[in-house]
Amino acid sequence: MIDRYTRPEMGHIFSLENKYAIWQEIEILACEAQAELGKIGITKEEAAWIRSRAGFDKEEVDAIEAVTNHDVIAFLTDMGRHIDAGVPEGDPKPSRWVHFGMTSSDLGDTALCYQLVQATDILLDDCKRLGEICKRRAFEERETLCVGRTHGIHAEPMTFGMKFGSWAWELKRDYDRLGDARANVAFGAISGAVGTYSSIDPFVEEYVCEHLGLAHDPLSTQVISRDHHAYLAGVLATTAATCERIATEIRNLQRTDALEVEEPFRKGQKGSSAMPHKRNPITAEKVCGLSRVVKANAQVAFDNVALWHERDISHSSAERVAQADSFIALDHMFQCLIRIVDGLVLYPNRMLANLDKTRGLIYSSKVLLALVETGITREEAYAIVQENAMATWHEVQDCVSGTSFRDKLEADSRCTLGSQQLDAIFDPQSFLARKDVVFDRLEGLEFA
Repeated sequence: MIDRYTRPEMGHIFSLENKYAIWQEIEILACEAQAELGKIGITKEEAAWIRSRAGFDKEEVDAIEAVTNHDVIAFLTDMGRHIDAGVPEGDPKPSRWVHFGMTSSDLGDTALCYQLVQATDILLDDCKRLGEICKRRAFEERETLCVGRTHGIHAEPMTFGMKFGSWAWELKRDYDRLGDARANVAFGAISGAVGTYSSIDPFVEEYVCEHLGLAHDPLSTQVISRDHHAYLAGVLATTAATCERIATEIRNLQRTDALEVEEPFRKGQKGSSAMPHKRNPITAEKVCGLSRVVKANAQVAFDNVALWHERDISHSSAERVAQADSFIALDHMFQCLIRIVDGLVLYPNRMLANLDKTRGLIYSSKVLLALVETGITREEAYAIVQENAMATWHEVQDCVSGTSFRDKLEADSRCTLGSQQLDAIFDPQSFLARKDVVFDRLEGLEFA
């Protein structure tokens, strides 16, 4: 992922420095486990020496890999040099115990899962922060009237707080899914070639995983099965889709035709190189664009599940790109939305103007039900409502003056509703008598 979208905290997790540090810890823990087990000759003193002297130099590892064309061997060679530095000439080299009975996948797969846990922890914090902001803003805008839209068309009155609340609930579901995916990927495996423990005792795997906070894979085939990783990628894609949903709504409502909200426009910010008046929703648009990357990368993870026999490495190159990019992109998306939603500018007067834009058509459902309650059939009531509604629609579409939908109904001799009944129906609050149940439920929403 390009630096433009990489936050240092998340970028570090997928850096070579972090990966090598995890590799080093796994190798040290494996040596300590072997010393405790006492079956292969390594002493606890040698294990202590290895821990105290272990190190690596990234540039040296890169130089060695340029020759060996094998990243694990390059790392182990450099780590061994650090361990053996200072060992008296002719004495056995402690580094000989490093990677004893292990495969590259034992090291790489366990480290990768540990990295994915680290990265998911950052996303959990991101998701919680955004969700709590949405919840707070929901209560702030609990009474802010606006029009609800279905199919892009004005439907019925609602409050803007309900939009924030809906986002909060969806983020809570994302938060729970991320937690579940974290647990599902928190596995390690040190089982040797094809997973038979032919050259390493299962105790080493259990010891290493316990110290890393991972579960040991009950049956790895030298690699940890990629269904774990695919599930996580699917959750990342779903979470990205939530972010896209929020950003899309903000973009739509910022259109000049609606202009009910605007993402924060910083002092000194410019909207267009050609049109100085522009205030474009560029950050929300960026969120939508990056969502496509995260969702597309989920397919990469699904394709990585089916490896040849017990293992191959066709997955390796693909996931080195896709996993880091997905986490870094989603982290950036969260940071963007945290700023946007927290500082989202609302225009309540514009919302009220939009509420009346169709001259009362949004009250048609209430009129229909009220007519039926007077004793006429639903078919008769529907005909009365639709005919007057369509007449109003044409006047709105053609930008011509005319009476409101309510006035047309009152003038229609077929309408069995009186003036006071129509006044009560054409009050937006009549749609919101039960909205408190929504906010009572939202009160109990916790990100934990």
